[in-house]
Amino acid sequence: MPVRSGYTLVELLVAIAIIGVLVSLLLPAVQAARQAARRMSCTNNLHQIGVGLLGYHASHGRFPPGCVEPRGPAYRDFTSRQMAWSAFLLSFVEQREVHALIDFSKPSYGPENADAAAHVLSVYICPSVVRDSYLRDGQGVCDYGGIYGEAITGPNNPAKGAMLNKDGLSVRDITDGTAHTLIVSEDSAWSDMRWICGGNLFEQSDRINSRDPTTLAVENEIRSEHPGGANGLFCDGSARFLSEQMELGVLAAICTRAGGEIDHDVD
Repeated sequence: MPVRSGYTLVELLVAIAIIGVLVSLLLPAVQAARQAARRMSCTNNLHQIGVGLLGYHASHGRFPPGCVEPRGPAYRDFTSRQMAWSAFLLSFVEQREVHALIDFSKPSYGPENADAAAHVLSVYICPSVVRDSYLRDGQGVCDYGGIYGEAITGPNNPAKGAMLNKDGLSVRDITDGTAHTLIVSEDSAWSDMRWICGGNLFEQSDRINSRDPTTLAVENEIRSEHPGGANGLFCDGSARFLSEQMELGVLAAICTRAGGEIDHDVD
């Protein structure tokens, strides 16, 4: 009788074990590749925002205000506008249709702007952030915030950043140099970020990606879901990855527009 060839049980178990080892080695590489792709997509968002900011500056002679009629005691009321920089920027990031829906004379939380605010805009969303919904209280979320200054070295009063309440700044106001001054960064851990409202304007007071429970739920900071740091946009339109190991002095320096600091390397 002919002898039938085949695998023994031992051989089959060995093969399965080898496949399991190969898969366990491959999965981290696949996950790393996916994270790298998401981080690149996030960087591209900031590049587009940077082009928009420079286009806005070319058109208006200054960057947009960080927030008109800023948040504070009137935050999330229906009497003050509280319009964010990201709302003013819409026409310059290929969102003219949404821009046309906004009544900038009315509050960002008002019923007149509800339809516009409900738009989910991918340019303002980091793909690494996991969420159940892209709306918060009916308004499109935002993972990027304008830099109002720093409170690392001392009080941020008057505000030291490249985006202010009420008024926009011009390049000539950024005496530290546009390549050395942050204007927008990731802020994915703040739960109340929306692109239409100026809640996405903040000062930096801690390390990048700080998860300090005393500030995580109550303060905006530079935070991301990218391992090792967060993406930031500088006033010259360049987007760079900011290490969470960055020295606090350097971080404070890049969050100010006219601090007079010596040249610093953020890489």
